[in-house]
Amino acid sequence: MSHTHQHPTVGSMPTTPPAPQSPAAGTNPAAGPAGITPEELQLSARNHSMPLEALRRDVTPPGLHYVLTHFDIPDIDGDSWHLRINGAVERALELSMAALRKDPAITVPVTLECAGNGRSLLEPRPLSQPWVLEAVGTAHWTGVPLAYLLGKAGVLPTAAEVVFTGTDAGVQGGVAQKYARSLPIREALRPDVVLAYEMNGGELPPQHGYPLRLVVPGWYGMASVKWLESIEVVTAPFTGYQQQVAYRYQDSEDDAGRPVSRIRVRSLMVPPGVPDFFTRHRILRPGPVLLQGRAWSGEGAVTSVEVGIDGTWLPAQLDKPAGGFAWRKWTLPWVAEPGDHVLACRATDITGATQPLEQNWNYQGMGNNVVQRVHVTVEGS
Repeated sequence: MSHTHQHPTVGSMPTTPPAPQSPAAGTNPAAGPAGITPEELQLSARNHSMPLEALRRDVTPPGLHYVLTHFDIPDIDGDSWHLRINGAVERALELSMAALRKDPAITVPVTLECAGNGRSLLEPRPLSQPWVLEAVGTAHWTGVPLAYLLGKAGVLPTAAEVVFTGTDAGVQGGVAQKYARSLPIREALRPDVVLAYEMNGGELPPQHGYPLRLVVPGWYGMASVKWLESIEVVTAPFTGYQQQVAYRYQDSEDDAGRPVSRIRVRSLMVPPGVPDFFTRHRILRPGPVLLQGRAWSGEGAVTSVEVGIDGTWLPAQLDKPAGGFAWRKWTLPWVAEPGDHVLACRATDITGATQPLEQNWNYQGMGNNVVQRVHVTVEGS
């Protein structure tokens, strides 16, 4: 919303989807979703992915950063808005934006990615927001460290989790709700988790959570609740819809599954050359080309990126990352020869995790970090 749960979200957009539908026979999933439904089309029009050419930028402008909104974008008057902090604390707090801006602030560079990124490439395809590969973005988020405010409130020893509730309301899976997610207390007290009121040095845009949103570095976007209205410290695990039903790795509809949390290692390439308008197939001239892209992981540092050229993998050069949970630029020179080629990129992180060459299928279509493949045609000299 990354959900931005863009939280995007921002927030991600999970559902308890209908039974997965199979793409048309003979469809190559690398070519994109087949048989897309009107509901998916409607969602894809409301939500917003980052154009892959924006991977050239260290920081993603707000209008290019991915956005995922589960319900409607709230229309909030920042002057009358207040944030409530209560629950298992020594003292409840109610804070205006003016008060928050007087507290110590930090700025954190964070790559946010929707947990459903890559969903539309799965076979069979889970029905929800039909992301291809572009549900990502990197921004500088400025605001008050969550741990600072929880310290002012005084978290009780019995605290287990912290629940964040947004103003955005609707119905999902037949359940009326406001979007709400929780973090374990140990994650909530990390020094880099921020209650952000600025994005890239400017006021939060409405779609990115104005006037205040949570940003949880390293976690998929669904954890970064937007349009915050309350923070409650609780002594038992939160059982709200977005925690217990949505955003879970499930083998089937009946599987209780396990919760989605940190971002799986991924790399993406700026497609070289120029696109065909309708198919986005890439066309380029022969000769030297600098292949480039970005890589990131919620588990820690990206340690290597390999670039595949027609099945042969070569090590890319890595630049320094902008932060502990911000993407890392990679480059590789290539001499393009006339003909059709398949380019790919594959990242490995500090835990040893590497992107798979084949899909990770699950019922909700979460965490599909399969390698990107870019089909190009190099014209004759």
